[in-house]
This record gives sequence, structure tokens and C-alpha cells, in this order.
Amino acid sequence: MSDDPLQTPVQFLKGVGPARAELLEKLDVRTAEDVLFDLPRDYLDLTVVKPVAELEEGQVQTVRGRVVDLDGKKISGNRTLSAVLLDCDGDFVRGVWFNQHWVLKRFQPNDLVLFSAKVKRASGRWEMSHPMIQWLDEEDAEAGGGVLPIYRLTEGLNMQAMRRITRQTLESHAEFVPEELPEKFRQYTDLMPITAALHGVHFPQTIEQRDAARRRLVFQDLLEFQLGLALRRRLRTQQPISAKMPTTSKIDARIRRLFPFEFTAGQNSAVADIVQDLDSGHAMHRLLQADVGAGKTAVAIYATLVAIAAGYQAVLMAPTELLATQHWGTVEAILAHSRVNRLLLTGSLNTGERRQALADISSGAVQLIVGTQAVIQKDVNFANLGLVVIDEQHKFGVMQRAHFSSGDRVPHVLVMTATPIPRSLCLTQFGDLDLSVVSDMPPGRCKVTSSRVYTAAARKKAWEFIRRKLQSGRQAYIVCPRVQANESDAETEDASAEAVFRELSDGELSGFRMGLVHGQMDRERKAAAMESFRSGEIQAIVSTTVVEVGVDVPNATLMVIYQAERFGLSQLHQLRGRIARGRFDGYCFLFSETDNPEAVSRLQAMERTSNGFEIAETDFELRGPGDVLGTRQHGDLPLRVADLTTDGAVLREARKVAFQLVDSGRFDDPDYAPLKIRVLDRFREQMDLVGSG
Repeated sequence: MSDDPLQTPVQFLKGVGPARAELLEKLDVRTAEDVLFDLPRDYLDLTVVKPVAELEEGQVQTVRGRVVDLDGKKISGNRTLSAVLLDCDGDFVRGVWFNQHWVLKRFQPNDLVLFSAKVKRASGRWEMSHPMIQWLDEEDAEAGGGVLPIYRLTEGLNMQAMRRITRQTLESHAEFVPEELPEKFRQYTDLMPITAALHGVHFPQTIEQRDAARRRLVFQDLLEFQLGLALRRRLRTQQPISAKMPTTSKIDARIRRLFPFEFTAGQNSAVADIVQDLDSGHAMHRLLQADVGAGKTAVAIYATLVAIAAGYQAVLMAPTELLATQHWGTVEAILAHSRVNRLLLTGSLNTGERRQALADISSGAVQLIVGTQAVIQKDVNFANLGLVVIDEQHKFGVMQRAHFSSGDRVPHVLVMTATPIPRSLCLTQFGDLDLSVVSDMPPGRCKVTSSRVYTAAARKKAWEFIRRKLQSGRQAYIVCPRVQANESDAETEDASAEAVFRELSDGELSGFRMGLVHGQMDRERKAAAMESFRSGEIQAIVSTTVVEVGVDVPNATLMVIYQAERFGLSQLHQLRGRIARGRFDGYCFLFSETDNPEAVSRLQAMERTSNGFEIAETDFELRGPGDVLGTRQHGDLPLRVADLTTDGAVLREARKVAFQLVDSGRFDDPDYAPLKIRVLDRFREQMDLVGSG
């Protein structure tokens, strides 16, 4: 057992024991420290409960009472009325819901609940329409008018036990939590001491005390993370100097002549940032963020040509072979009349082709390499690597980005994504990178109209519209959430790509030339299907999300997305970005039959806006950071108590303070030694902070 009291296993804490320890482990609560930092997920604010005699009409208020009657009936206009009557210490309040008959199933007679809503007098009785509900238990009833914590639970562990364990652990172990923030710093940032914060966040006397206590814990959590990022960025400036790659007016003109279009203001701004980085003598670590169709690939190619003009090799790495091949096609078109030696390196090369490619890379005969993860295999040796461009970086792991920064030579790194990233994630997931944003669209970019299709009649009209457009010469994507039906879920059969292909071929799109493409097809069949679609031989192609990024068919103006509720907003936006890339406006039909409020809200956001940055923020609010970028596949952000969906303002404040401390050198003062040790212990390995202590 550790000598640190905070590492005491939970089974040895008062009131726990082996059986409850097993239950707590299901919640990832294993030590005394885990108990202290397992913050309540919500609170019952009993300080605002009003006696019925003191209710004021038209005001949002809260009452507490027991369920004494449940009533449901049909009313005019084929509507339903559901009512729950509460006995509030002898006075009565009725909660009513319209067209929500299912709500009555949530209540049992004698349930103790809180109702919160505007109150009004109806037939001589107080009434609340669609009140917010909180269920109480008998211990809550005896708590009087305090603020009670609500914790995460698991089967076999009730709220009373969890509160008791937490209270006893606070009394026995909170004093051992070290105070790592200097007193002057706490005064400057208006933060309470750590011990007071732990007591205040678990068992506050008031909501104001809870908020101040939580702010202290969240601020330190985010501050430590941002200090790690600031140290990481400072460490880079102390690493071996990177190659200087100047861009003269002659080089700029020569590069721009290769592009058949003028850059937008956003592209020019991003180019200016990159040019400055490449000529700084320090390694560029920049995130280029662009909306779908804003032209990030052109900016990336410009950057690679600056590196090549300076005598260095450049790499453009994509997460999938399909996207790498798409980039290769773009590179080939733009560099058709240049003398840049280039090759495509993917896992599908045969042994002889790969051997020759590796020889050309190591000799320096090849200047530009486009590829997948194949470019970071151990047998790939660059002669003079100067710039790495990583596309859709969130689909890679952090270590894959770090691969290029190992060793004595540090190339410039440009990370780019066409998935607009919420601001909070930019400051965390990519918080050590400088940021350039391209939000404007090339002139003449056509618009896309999106429609949620959730009735049989609307679906019939959608197919009629699609057939007319196909007959006029347009093309369509039909996107499905999976390749084949899931045997354990018969309801998914009609949304699998293979089933939809068969159904449409014999039904709604009978007589049209159709194709099928998905990730389980071999490379040759997939490439042949996409080429047939690009050439117009195929009018409609049924696919999975393999078309999410990188596919560019200017004549494709139509998209149908089956079971659209199964996709995140950002992914829907990516899919929608595949259409209207030519001279004609686009139409995206979101097929869905769900009435899930969150899913409906996502689809309505797609109808409301085509701005990827707005969509990203909405998606982030609805689903959280792990799902938006798929970061769960690489490990969640290492935050202890902070919630990026609600703590954005604190994050920005903590980031500003952290970078000021590191950039000014004050973080190296002895007063901050405990905090620095904490940051290094927490993030040294993950952020590669060796040498920063």
C-alpha cells in the first residue's frame, strides 16, 4: 500500500469494505483521491422550494410534494392531456403535459418530487405546464432546505451510501490534498483554497458556494493542462533549429501560376501565416482549419511547393487510401506542368513498386510524397524532409503526428482538417498548435439545401424530385450507415448499403444506372466504381461513409442519407460537402423516422445552416468532445473534473494565464515548483515534456 493517504484503496475507507469497493470500481473510483474528485453530476437545490401559500403567479418557482393522483385523457383536436397532482403539505399543485401521454409512466403514487415551472391559477388550483421534474427520496425530504449532491451510481450502490462515503472521506482525507497554487496566485485569480473547494463542491451551503468551489477545481484542472501545452510549445523553440524556407516574390508568383484560380482572402491569410512560420527558423506546428469546400488542399500544396523550392522534401499524409488517392489526383492536376518529382505511397503498392519508391525517397530523387500511414513506417527513410502536412489529423493518433518530430531533425508540421473544430477543442486537442482558419468560400460555390424527411409522403416526393434531377443529367449519392444488415437488429436491414442498392435498383431508381461502393470492397472494385461515378457512367451510387471526405464529383448535386439520426452533425456536414461542387446547386435529403429530441435537434440544425463552424459548436454541445472528433478511439482528453461543453469560459481564462506564466518565465520561480511538478507528473509522457523540467 502507498504511503500517500490519498492513495488509500477505497475498501479501507470508513463505510466501504470489499463489496462496495467492487461497486465503486465500476465507476472508476478506486482510491480516497478518486472519491474526493468524483464530483456530483448535479445538485438538488432545496433552498428555492416555495410553500404553496407563497407562490406568485407567472413566476418560475419550485414546489415539493407527493404524488397523490395520475390522470390522462384525450381532449379536443385529437390531443392528450396528462396530469400529476402533488400534495404539498396539505396544499395541492397540478403538473400538466400536452401530447406526452408517456410521462405518466414515470410516476408512482407517493413519489416525492420537485416540480419547477411558471405557475398559474386554474379552476381555483395552482398549475404548472410541462414542469421540470426531480425525484427525491426520504433522506432528501429530511434534509430541509439545503443543497444536496447527486452522484453517478451503479446497480447496488444507492445515493445515501454514496453521499455518506463521500462525506466521511472528506472528513478523513481532504486535508491531505496538497495546495499547489501559490497564495498570491489564488488571490490574483480569485480562487479559494483546495480543501475548502472540495468541501464546498460536495456539500455546499448555497449554490453560490458550490459555483465558487467548482470553479477552483475546474480552473486548476484546465490550468495544469494548458501549462503542459505551453511547456510543450516552449520546448519546441529549444529543439534543433528547423530549416528556413524563404518565399520570395518570384517563388510566390511561380507557385501561384500553377493554380487555375485566384486564392480567396481566407486562403491568402493562411498562406501568409505558413510562409512566416517556414521562414522563422523554428519548426512550424500549425493547424489549418477550413470549412468543407473552402480550399485547404490548395493551401497545403502551396506550402509543399515552398519547401521544395528551398530544396527539401515534403509529405502530404491522409488517413485513408481513398483520400490519399484524391489528393494525388489534385496534386497531379496542379503540378502537371511542373518539374516536381512526386509519388503516391500507399499500402497497396506491390513489393517491387514499394522497393523502388523507398529507394527514391531515401536518395532524394522524389521531392513530394503523397500517402497514407505507409509514409511513417520504419523502413521509410527521407533524404531531406522539411515539411509534413497531415490531413484530417483527428483520424490519426497523437503519436503519429509526433513521429515526424523525433530525432535530431525537426521538420515543419502543418495539420489540417475540413472538419470545423469547436473552439474549446481547438484549445485542448490542438492547444499546442498555432491556428489558421479559412472560413470563406471560393466565389461561385453553389449552395446546398437540406431537408429532414420523416414521413412516407415526404419520402415519396423526395424520390420524385431526385428522379427528375437524374433525368436532367445530375448525379446522386445514396449514403447508408452500414454495409450489411446486423443479424441482431432486423430493423437495420433497410438501411444497409447492400439492401438499399437492391431495393432502389428494383424500385425508386429502377431504370437508372446505379453503383455500389463500401469499405469492404477491394481497392480495385472500389476505385472502378468511383471512376464510373466520376465519369458519369453511373448516375447514382449507393455507399457507406467512404465518401465522407476527399471525393470530388462536380456533377453530383443530390444526396440521400438513410437513418441520418445515426450520424453526428459534423459527419453529416462532411457528407453534405460532397455535393454542389460544380455549377449546380445541391439538395441533401436526411431520411429519418426518429422522434428522439437530440436527434431531431441535430437534423434541424442541418436544415438551418450550412456554416460548418456553427454546426461544429452545436454538435459539440449535443454530443461532447469524445464523439465530435472521434477522440474516444485515441483516448479521451485527460481532464479530471472539467467539462469542455460547459467550462469554455474558464478554459479560455486558464489558457491565457498558463501561457503568460510560461512565456514570462514566472512559472520557473520556486513558488510554482509544486504546480510544475504536478504538471510534469501528469503530462510528461503524454505531451513528451522530457527536458522541460
